[in-house]
Amino acid sequence: MSSALTLPLDLTAGAGLSSYLRTVNGAPLLTVEEEQELARRYFSENDLEAARQLVFSHLRYVVRVARGFKGYGLPLADLIQEGNIGLMKAVKRFDPDRDVRLVSFAIHWIRSEIYDYVIRNWRIVKVATTKAQRKLFFNLRKSRSRLGWLKPEEVEELAENLSVKEETVREMESRLGAVDLSFDLPVDEDREHRPPTPEEMLGDRQNDPAYLYAQVDSENQRQSQLSQALATLDERSRRIVTRRWLQEDEAKSTLHELAAEYGVSAERIRQIEKRALSDLRNVIESVPA
Repeated sequence: MSSALTLPLDLTAGAGLSSYLRTVNGAPLLTVEEEQELARRYFSENDLEAARQLVFSHLRYVVRVARGFKGYGLPLADLIQEGNIGLMKAVKRFDPDRDVRLVSFAIHWIRSEIYDYVIRNWRIVKVATTKAQRKLFFNLRKSRSRLGWLKPEEVEELAENLSVKEETVREMESRLGAVDLSFDLPVDEDREHRPPTPEEMLGDRQNDPAYLYAQVDSENQRQSQLSQALATLDERSRRIVTRRWLQEDEAKSTLHELAAEYGVSAERIRQIEKRALSDLRNVIESVPA
């Protein structure tokens, strides 16, 4: 969106998800005529108030889409936030002269942003590095909930339809069926009547001089790589990354705090941060170990 366009309300931990849901569900629905008028005001005159009204009246649809992704174990509030970004992108690109309602156009942008968020954050999707593998991941989620484990012919058909190897289908399916194992002992767990945890099977190396030296050396190397990478960023990007990621928790800045300081939207700060982190990663990966 335009750098000055922000959401009509914030979805934050302090505000409360239930309060947010009541607010967006109570938002008035727009008639076709009202929607067209607001869209033309924004499309032709860059009227940000009209854009905010369009966004606000459609936030309820973002919530509905986000609820469909709750099975991935990610916070609903985060899913809604990502969907809201998709909605704002849709409003920016919506052409009021086309014979289509905004919700029909926006739904694809909302889902796209949430799909990307799930891919970035869900542990199992590390294998999904290509577009075909991502389609496989989401198709398998639907198939598993409906059919359970796939039959050999189903594996073959799915691999052919999505242009991936059968081994990739089986690997993804096995990871979807895996159960997380706690690394350490849960609180109040009976030690005498349960298998050992991974933590208990590892030797205690905290006083091993060789291990301690390697830890310090590795930390120094990481610090050096990070310093070299930060030096490649422009001043604004470097300050945003530092204040968002390299401060103590209580001193870290929020997107909205930085947006107010730089006079741009929180979405713009997020874009700068995302690009800067990507640049840092590329620089660090290129530095010889």
